[in-house]
Amino acid sequence: MNKAELINVIAEKVNNITKKQAEEMLDVFVNTVIEQLTNDKEVTIAGFGQFLSKIRAGRTGVNPQNPSEPIQIPAVKVPKFKAGKRLKDALKKKDKEENEANNNIGFSSENNSENLNNTDQQTF
Repeated sequence: MNKAELINVIAEKVNNITKKQAEEMLDVFVNTVIEQLTNDKEVTIAGFGQFLSKIRAGRTGVNPQNPSEPIQIPAVKVPKFKAGKRLKDALKKKDKEENEANNNIGFSSENNSENLNNTDQQTF
């Protein structure tokens, strides 16, 4: 789902709200999260998850133009998301239902785990 699709869903599910108002709500949410993270604060939505920023330590890497030459990669602040209990439980329930459905039509759990691993490698 992209931003436009999310705006459409919000506009459809919230009574008396236009797509423009839904877009403004989403923009306020995103901008607020960004503002809080840049100020080293966290945003927690109970049951859904927590947005936070962490410092990724500096490390030694390899220069791609000259693989024999090491380069120093500096420390950098990166965004993180920790899923909340409700979100984790919803994903576990869906995964459990899919596993049960696959087992009922003759898929083994080994084949199912291979299929799940293959879908993890897709890019969006």
